[in-house]
Amino acid sequence: MRIGVFVIAARFPGRESGRVLSEAVDLVVAAEKAGFDDAWIAEHHFMSYGVCPSATTLAAVAAGRTTRIGLGTAVSVLSTQHPVALAEQAAMLHHLSGGRFTLGVGRGGPWLDLEVFGTGLERFERGFGESLDVLLDALSGGGGVAAAGEFFRFREVRLVPEARLRPVVACTSGPTVRLAAARGLPMLLGMHVGDVEKAAMVAAYRGAVYEGSGGPTGHVAAGVAYVADSTAQAVRELRESMPAWLGPGLAGYVPVDDRARPTRNIQEYVDMLTQIHPVGSAEHCAETLLRTAEITGIEHFIVMVEGIGEHQRVLENIRRFGAEVLPLLAR
Repeated sequence: MRIGVFVIAARFPGRESGRVLSEAVDLVVAAEKAGFDDAWIAEHHFMSYGVCPSATTLAAVAAGRTTRIGLGTAVSVLSTQHPVALAEQAAMLHHLSGGRFTLGVGRGGPWLDLEVFGTGLERFERGFGESLDVLLDALSGGGGVAAAGEFFRFREVRLVPEARLRPVVACTSGPTVRLAAARGLPMLLGMHVGDVEKAAMVAAYRGAVYEGSGGPTGHVAAGVAYVADSTAQAVRELRESMPAWLGPGLAGYVPVDDRARPTRNIQEYVDMLTQIHPVGSAEHCAETLLRTAEITGIEHFIVMVEGIGEHQRVLENIRRFGAEVLPLLAR
């Protein structure tokens, strides 16, 4: 089993974005010291939910501050950037980190980002498969990439530096699961769905057409993690802290067109997260992850540790998870 941290760079009320980004790097350093296998960094734009607009940039900074821990993006949004430009960044990170980098990509959402960056709603709705194929060509290690599709048309160029990388694809819908399966790419499943939904997506992936023997392994599942002396204490403290972040944070998702803004009952959402993820005593956290692994077949988890808000308490959460939960999982 592999356990990593999922760094959102969450900005709680009263905090300054630059400080949050600096402290996000501290979380990766602390995770390496605590024994985590990797750290995956989220990308968001124009919102307090997460204040890191470039996961690759933050991963580069973290690579310079660490020596062992794996680094990944969860995710770099492919609908708002050119796949060759993203491939160049990924190749650089692969070489500069000594091979520790994994590129995670996703379709994103129908958000205002599409308007601001000029890629448009069509790239989100119809262009993800084409974008993914251009990215894969650029990361094939062959050096050359060209395109003659609907969204990308350019003569062959040689990628410098070149690298052979296998991206992970964030999947929240059936069509994206089928896209990932058809290309033999592992899935990244979000923290907003429970074990039954994750297991169904893994089953759908297995059932999709893949030109290989059984399809690849290596799916990754995200969740929330918080360790306390008791499960009741952990749940209570996250129920008190997380709404202050999630309320204004989730309001930052602004649609690019006239569709209704997505809404959630924040308290119900927090309750759901604390029930399905490793939130509680060390023993409860370990049991929750082992149960999820048994139900879904997934053995690589990345846990969001920032839910308690205050930076020193987040660092303590990382330390306790490493000292108390990871040894239970190892046994």
